[in-house]
Amino acid sequence: MPETNRRKFLQRAGIFSVTAFLSSLTQPAWSRNLDSALRNVEGISPDELASEEDFWYYIQQSFTVSPSLINLNNGGISPAPKTVQDAMKRYYDYCNEAPSYYMWRILDQGREPLRKNLAKLAGSSPEEIAINRNSSEGLETIIFGLQLKAGDEVVATLQDYPNMINAYKQREMRDGIKMKWISLELPSEDEDYMVRQFVNAFTTKTKVVHVTHIINWNGQILPVKKIAQEAHKRGIEVLVDGAHSFAHFDFKIPDLDADYFAASLHKWLYAPIGSGLLYVKKDKIKNIYPLFATSENPLKDDIRKFENLGTRPMFIEQAIGKAIEFHEMIGSQRKERRLHYLKNYWMEKVKNIPKVKLNTSMNPKYGCAIGNVLVEGRKPGELDSFLLDKYKVHTVGIVWENINGVRVTPNVYTTTKNLDVLVEGISAFAKS
Repeated sequence: MPETNRRKFLQRAGIFSVTAFLSSLTQPAWSRNLDSALRNVEGISPDELASEEDFWYYIQQSFTVSPSLINLNNGGISPAPKTVQDAMKRYYDYCNEAPSYYMWRILDQGREPLRKNLAKLAGSSPEEIAINRNSSEGLETIIFGLQLKAGDEVVATLQDYPNMINAYKQREMRDGIKMKWISLELPSEDEDYMVRQFVNAFTTKTKVVHVTHIINWNGQILPVKKIAQEAHKRGIEVLVDGAHSFAHFDFKIPDLDADYFAASLHKWLYAPIGSGLLYVKKDKIKNIYPLFATSENPLKDDIRKFENLGTRPMFIEQAIGKAIEFHEMIGSQRKERRLHYLKNYWMEKVKNIPKVKLNTSMNPKYGCAIGNVLVEGRKPGELDSFLLDKYKVHTVGIVWENINGVRVTPNVYTTTKNLDVLVEGISAFAKS
């Protein structure tokens, strides 16, 4: 971080003196020092704060990241901050004192307050939010719960997540629905092109369109609302895969104009592993069969019918509340700007290296934290292995349909020094 920027941060932090700042570096991030730092940067815009390394150092200290590995595969799953880890462990110990009592009579009572907090974050009614284990479970609840019949068409892309593709193929095999697969040329900053690919696949038999908000392979953000509007003009329902978008960049679910939306909370909300959210527009609930049977009318108008999972890890569920607190402490816009800044930081440094090709847009409208890079003439797995073996940088090689490259996903705990190591590794590999 340039010294002028560092001085600027310390000056604007006001009452938080240089001495206090330096001495507090040894304090855990969940202490009052982090809270003071957050209060003292309230006058700094999210765009300015994105590059303030001294501030983000405090956020980094909230995580128990490995000192021997630079984890840049947060696109797979994100670690939870220590406050969330501690809450989950505490609730787990609590449950084991008398499971049937503490789980069902105590912790289970926290689901409705949690539902309200998730709904507030999502910008929806609590009566539209179900709590489950991951986005695959939420999306497959809708995929298998939709009342489709033989000959009905569903439009989806070959760049969608494999679990969803396989779920639709199963319905195609079992029920005789017809899949219309489209393939997107990515990255793209042409919204008309992306919308047109979906619209061109629509017919009078199309009943559902499946849209991935942000493609997990390369971080492409799709113009969901425009696609949804075109679909609704034709009476087509819209199911959105928000596995990577929820709590990643700033939006509210109803603003997407989707009928159904699912997310994994253990990705960008930093909730415990195995937690998810399903949004169903209120007037659609009565039309969907739950994935797990309920003892009452399966077509009742109650979002809770989608939570009939049997015995569940309530210690995980209740710790979601701490993840919401952590997310709100940082702030959605601050988080989005930082994540986009980190992605562009390393991409700017490698984009002009000979043979290096970027597979992700640097425009904040079409990408955020997730980036994808290819060294031409080499396999993605080779770069992935090189970075891990030589630099202890953990990424993931992607070979899926027409997307080939190494996916790099920093997080709020990632430092620019970490990314400098990545850049050094990519540069060395490209020259080898």
